[in-house]
Amino acid sequence: MHDLGGPRRGGQRGGNLVTYLRRIIKPRQMDFEYTFWTLMQLCISPKTAYRHTAYQKQTKNQWARDDPAQVMVTCALVTLASTAYCITFGDSISHSILTVLSAVVVDFLLLGFAIATAGWFVANHFLRKKPQLHQVEQHVEWLYAFDVHCNSYFPLFLILYVLQFLLSPLLLWHSFLATALSCALFTFSLIYYWYMTFLGYSALPFLEKTEVFLWPAGLILLSIPFAVLAGFNPSRFTLSLYFG
Repeated sequence: MHDLGGPRRGGQRGGNLVTYLRRIIKPRQMDFEYTFWTLMQLCISPKTAYRHTAYQKQTKNQWARDDPAQVMVTCALVTLASTAYCITFGDSISHSILTVLSAVVVDFLLLGFAIATAGWFVANHFLRKKPQLHQVEQHVEWLYAFDVHCNSYFPLFLILYVLQFLLSPLLLWHSFLATALSCALFTFSLIYYWYMTFLGYSALPFLEKTEVFLWPAGLILLSIPFAVLAGFNPSRFTLSLYFG
């Protein structure tokens, strides 16, 4: 795993990860107050949230958060929201448990690991500026890439889990209005996810051409008109995958 602070040794990098993982079972060491402040800023002023990454670097010599509080809070929120879907649309306890586990482990964590790894790889191999003379070469930490995913995921969660649930009686209609509204909901949430990802990587001063993280948003915009014209309702499609 690359480290952002320059040529630090693998043992120190491993120590940072071990410390991060140990705090999962030590809630008293997690900063939940800062976590909820960050979640609020991600919705109303995401640039403010990312400006605090510089403070993190100055005080702890790393850009990534050093505790898993936001991951734990997000897992809890996804669990609660998924449970609400299961109560409304599910048909058995066993299937509901699998659905909740899938939402947390697959949709949030494993997919997040994959996206974070891809972003970490692209940023380190293609987007780093060439260091000037006497400058320390810097790299993107994998944990920071995962932080970016977690930050980007929260607004998406509010839209595709909470708002979609509240609007589901309308979104599940077999009508053009329902299809258009569902497509608009998914389009906005996914574009905002990639915009937040772009903000996360552009906050690092040693990266350039971070606009590459906006490319998926452009592809989504191009595909949505075809989805609407074809009558594809992503809300009905998603719920059918989980609940049949």
